[in-house]
Amino acid sequence: MQTVTLNNGVTMPILGFGVFQIAPEQTEQAVTDALAAGYRSLDTAAAYGNEEAVGRAIRNSGIPREDLFVTTKLWVQDTGEENTKRAFETSLAKLGLDHLDLYLIHQPYGDVHGSWRAMENLNREGRARAIGVSNFHSDRLVDLVDRNEITPAVNQIETHPFHQRAADQALMRERGVQIESWGGFAEGKNNLFTHPVLSGIAERHGRSVAQVVLRWLVQREVVAIPKSVRADRMKENLDVFDFELTEDQMAAITTLDTGASLFFDHRDPASVSRIGNLRVHD
Repeated sequence: MQTVTLNNGVTMPILGFGVFQIAPEQTEQAVTDALAAGYRSLDTAAAYGNEEAVGRAIRNSGIPREDLFVTTKLWVQDTGEENTKRAFETSLAKLGLDHLDLYLIHQPYGDVHGSWRAMENLNREGRARAIGVSNFHSDRLVDLVDRNEITPAVNQIETHPFHQRAADQALMRERGVQIESWGGFAEGKNNLFTHPVLSGIAERHGRSVAQVVLRWLVQREVVAIPKSVRADRMKENLDVFDFELTEDQMAAITTLDTGASLFFDHRDPASVSRIGNLRVHD
């Protein structure tokens, strides 16, 4: 497995397994299958409601803890210094772990600076080996970096062929932040899996469109966390390290960029209010 080295020296697999939108009752089996397929990086979140199922799969796998890279996320409801400490302990207990490899602020809302102070302490204590953010546009990321001691190791943002985030990635490189993609397949929007540009490249390599998209992300040095509940697709998604897209093929994919989200705008007032006020626990 190819890895990336984060700004504090921690190594992270460039491909992991995400469990967003997998129902809790399906998650344990999905993670079990993913670990059997060879995934060693797992991405969940308090807001997904499936941390306990992820934890059960980890415990039952028999895989040494040091061989796994586990990420979870802090929800908006729990921002602020003291709230973050409690939320971290809750996530650890649900996962059945004594530390996290990566802890992210899930959304750029609420008292993120208070949360970051708590997360810096968790990082210094070694309980969160790396800390980062998710869904932060460049202005919010720079604000956090400039006003705190520890620079986020990762920013997990919507990144796929139709929203490529090249400028955001360039800024992150300048600031020492690793870009990580969510929604790498755009949830199939814009007919991604049958798109003629992607299908044509896939045909020339004898690969699937999903493999081409993941290879494109890998060659851009973007961490990806593809999701599937099918064991055969999980294996297929990992099988992207024995071929390479040409410069012309990479350039062809670049032309697909619309420069806009296919899901929601984190700067839209209605989205800010809806996401920021969503409660995921009592």
